[in-house]
Amino acid sequence: MRVLVVEDERHIAAAVERGLRAEGFGVDIAYDGESALHLAQYGDYAAIILDLMLPGRNGYDVCRTLRTEDVTTPVLVLTAKDGEYDEADALDLGADDYLTKPFSFVVLLAHVRALMRRRTPQRPAVLRAGDLWLDPGAHRCGRGDTVLELTPREFGLLEYLLRHPDAVVSKTELLAQVWDAWYEGDPNIVEVYVGYLRRKIDTPYGRSSIETVRGMGYRLDGRGG
Repeated sequence: MRVLVVEDERHIAAAVERGLRAEGFGVDIAYDGESALHLAQYGDYAAIILDLMLPGRNGYDVCRTLRTEDVTTPVLVLTAKDGEYDEADALDLGADDYLTKPFSFVVLLAHVRALMRRRTPQRPAVLRAGDLWLDPGAHRCGRGDTVLELTPREFGLLEYLLRHPDAVVSKTELLAQVWDAWYEGDPNIVEVYVGYLRRKIDTPYGRSSIETVRGMGYRLDGRGG
């Protein structure tokens, strides 16, 4: 799941990015309104964290333009402006939530997860493939009654595969969705993490839920392997 962070104060953007990545999110950052608008128009994001006071287009204009163009990605406005009229203006222009600086990352993360739950009520609270399950809200997963311990990156990878059961997902798609759109490292990192995941969700149980589709990517068996 990818999040777009729009913040011109680079130390704040970096801190939010580190926290979100530690929770398994892919993160893209924009430092001005024009870049934010372009990314939000063409990127596939689970949520947008949007500062109001930006160089070029301000956050109000970015939010208004996105809603005019029927971009429905949930927007959490993050700003130092704490007047009630500023909050009302942001919500009236299409923002879904509002958080004032300074903020706790724990609270920010809770707001982001709440936005995702409200956006996708049609998705099951718990994703399942046979006895393999993952609860995005509680950040827990397991096989049957056994709870599995996954790193944030392993959790993000499994969540994405579970959201696309029986479909072939390419390395490029996984890098964009679980790492980020501009990941410039070795793309074989996907293969490495699939190996880590298999050793935790499949090998101890005699299963093979994640299939390698040569030259194309990976497929997760909707029956759980």
